[in-house]
Formats: sequence, structure tokens, C-alpha cells
Amino acid sequence: MSSGANTDHTSLMIDETDGYRVLRLRYHFPKYDPDERILPYLRLAGFGDVALIRRFDLRPNLLSALVERWCTETHTFIMPCGECTITLEDVAMQLGLRVNGAVVTGRSKVLEPSVVCHKLLGRSPRGDVCCSSLYYAADWGVLLPNNTSNRIHLKYLPLLEDFSRAGSYSWGPAVLAALYYELCRTTKHGVNNMAGCLGLLQSWALYRIPFLVAVRHQPYSWPLINRWATFSGIGTSQTLIIYRQMIEAYAGEKFLWMSYSAVNIATLIPQRVYAKARM
Repeated sequence: MSSGANTDHTSLMIDETDGYRVLRLRYHFPKYDPDERILPYLRLAGFGDVALIRRFDLRPNLLSALVERWCTETHTFIMPCGECTITLEDVAMQLGLRVNGAVVTGRSKVLEPSVVCHKLLGRSPRGDVCCSSLYYAADWGVLLPNNTSNRIHLKYLPLLEDFSRAGSYSWGPAVLAALYYELCRTTKHGVNNMAGCLGLLQSWALYRIPFLVAVRHQPYSWPLINRWATFSGIGTSQTLIIYRQMIEAYAGEKFLWMSYSAVNIATLIPQRVYAKARM
């Protein structure tokens, strides 16, 4: 595998002391179903499908093996089948997020965090610019967790001040951009933790490279990421070395380029998702 011009890429350290690095994952799946009283607001803000996402186990060894194949110059994974990557189609199909609309942008720093929190949440944090209360607003721990514990940055809170306006934003590209950033960051030698929408990363890999799943009879459900939330999950986790070998041996002819075209999958996808994604 070529890591491009990046001389600090972790793949170059495989035969060195960093060759068995397994990333510590920063994420948060909701422990409880959202209260029925807030579901209308989640739908209005564009997170109605995200609220349906259920908890499933992430595999640090698998995600670490994928990071080793990430090329920071092209934002693609270098696989035996060629170059491939997570796209906006995957974001829409896996999470049900809108991928067109107003751009998610704004200030990266909140000048008066206590004032913003008190205005929108009714209370102010003490000396912390991260706000766990956002989990109850939009399952942000699934979409945009940061790499310091499992919380998210306060800078996103003003975007949810008006739920109807929030529903017009293209949240999908924002989530994908944050994941790309984390993939690039974690290729560096010495980095040992990873944030971003890791559920999306793992589910993308399992849909595209199904031989990575030890148990394959899970029913499909919507959002498509929920397939791995069933009883058996993805089965037994392998070691980092085994995942490397599996990807190298089988991610050629067995890579699925059209993983959402099967009838039993396509019929689950709501028409509104196709419409919003313009697919």
C-alpha cells in the first residue's frame, strides 16, 4: 500500500514499534430511546432518522486496519480492488442525513459560551467549552464527537437555535468532512485516539467488504447502519493482524461497489431520502 507523500503515515511504521497500534475510539451511542415528546423536534431539525440509530459494538482493530489504508492526499482507502472511499451516498443511506441544502458553517469559537448555553439550554457550563447536553438535542455523540472523552464542542449549539432552519442544513457533508479530518489525523505516527462518526466508518466497511463480518444473517433495517444492532452484531472480533490479512486477501474481487442496489435493501430506503439526496 502506498501512503503517498506522507512520510509520517502510520502504515510506514508497521514493521516498527508502532506496527501494532490499536486506536482508542471516542464515540457515544445513546443508552435510551429518545422521548416521544422530542421526536417531532428532531424530525424538524433533520435528525429524525438519526434518532432511530441503535447501539452496536465498534471494532477498534478493524477501524485501525482501515486507517492504515487511508491516503491523506486523495481521501481514499488504498485497497486491492483500487481506491475507494466513503461518499455522501453512504452518509444518506447509512444515517438518513440530508446531503444537500444550506452549508453547515459558522464561527469555530463561541465568544461567550456561558451566555449561549444559558440562552438555549437554561444553564451554563463551568469552565468547559464542550457540552454533553447536545446529545439530547440530536444524538451528536453518534455524528460529531470530538477526541476528548465522548462529548462534542459547544460551537455546534448555535446551529440548533432554530430547529426549522437547522432542518434546511446539509448535515451529511459536515459529518463526512469531520470523519475525513479524523481519518487524516489518525494516520500520523503517535496518534492513539480517534473520533468522528465511527459507526458510519465501520458500517461502510461491512457493507462494502462483507467478508469482514463473522455473522452474516442479520436482517436489514432502516437506517441501514442498524443492521449491526441486532442480537449477533458482526460476530467475533479479529486481531489487527487478522483484519490486515483479510483485507489484503479478499478486498479485491469481493469488494461490493453497488452495496445498496439489492432489492431487499433498496426497498427499505424511504423515497424522501432518495429525493433529498437527488439519487
